Amino acid sequence: MKAVRKLKRDKGAELVEIKIPEISSDEILIKVLATSICGTDVHIYKWDAWSQSRIKNIPQTLGHEVCGEVVEIGSSVKKVKVGDLISSETHIPCKKCLNCLTGNEHICTNGSILGVDRDGVFSEYAVIPESVAWVNDKRLPPEIASIQEPLGNATYAVLGEDYNIYGKRIAIFGDGPIALFAIGVARCAGASKIFHIGVFDFNMEIGKKMGADFSLKATDDMDRVAFIKDNTDGYGVDIVVEMAGASQAVEEGLNSLRKGGRFSAFGITPEQKLQIDYNNQIVFKGIQIHGISGRKMFDTWVRVKNMLSSKKLDIRPVITHLFSLDDFEKGFEEMMKIPRTSAKIVLFPDKNLLNERLKEFKK
Repeated sequence: MKAVRKLKRDKGAELVEIKIPEISSDEILIKVLATSICGTDVHIYKWDAWSQSRIKNIPQTLGHEVCGEVVEIGSSVKKVKVGDLISSETHIPCKKCLNCLTGNEHICTNGSILGVDRDGVFSEYAVIPESVAWVNDKRLPPEIASIQEPLGNATYAVLGEDYNIYGKRIAIFGDGPIALFAIGVARCAGASKIFHIGVFDFNMEIGKKMGADFSLKATDDMDRVAFIKDNTDGYGVDIVVEMAGASQAVEEGLNSLRKGGRFSAFGITPEQKLQIDYNNQIVFKGIQIHGISGRKMFDTWVRVKNMLSSKKLDIRPVITHLFSLDDFEKGFEEMMKIPRTSAKIVLFPDKNLLNERLKEFKK
């Protein structure tokens, strides 16, 4: 089969022929229909400082966002059958640690990640543990089914632990695909005002399509905190979702949040250590800070399924490009362009399916 693999500890990846992998008793083999490129994949492709310290197994197949058809199941597999259309949770829990035993599998102490700690899904066939397989409605288009994992990030970040954001005011910092999904989730969940703060015009326009009420450029010479407070009765927003990972975004996000509000921390900062006013931005404001790592398993997946099936959440504007798996380099090059000219990019191993989906995509 064809697979996009990291063959050496350097920039890039290669499309190579390898054997179709064998499954163990608790795994399934899928024929990959669609797989989307994530920012994590770009980090590994670029072989930056994070990926150099994180990736242990080379060679390794890239990719973790997927939709595929089950073609083989292990002897102990019970909930999945051949012919099912599945996506995958990418955090693979150990099922034994304290977090797993207390309903927090998404932050498993000993967990591994698909496409990071083991072979991923940028291939014609892929192996998925049954424990993380999510069975889809077969009517769900493969490009949509393949991006439920990042959509789950956005859903978990926006809804938090209490889920009730109806009538609340929210600021979303960042303009990557997950931030754009977050705008759609916030609109679907009933947020009364959505402030979107980003950098790139292309992505900011998608943010408007997803439902942003106010689009604020992070590079403009303006006081964004004052603008947000002026449009929230002087208090600030109820919820901040930080998805940029930039010190400016963290600072403005904390200052834009009202007393007693919630700060969802999702963006990964290259600076690792940030300067914050612990007393005035956190303690005396009485805020909650919620770290977002992955998705609640499988509570978030159920919510994503329900929002998509209701037709109240349309994430198609975020999908900007469909490519053949053979053209994976074009996909990575497009994602790395500055200024941005893309959001979510989906790869198809089967060119006939790609052509079919392109016809629908262009309507």
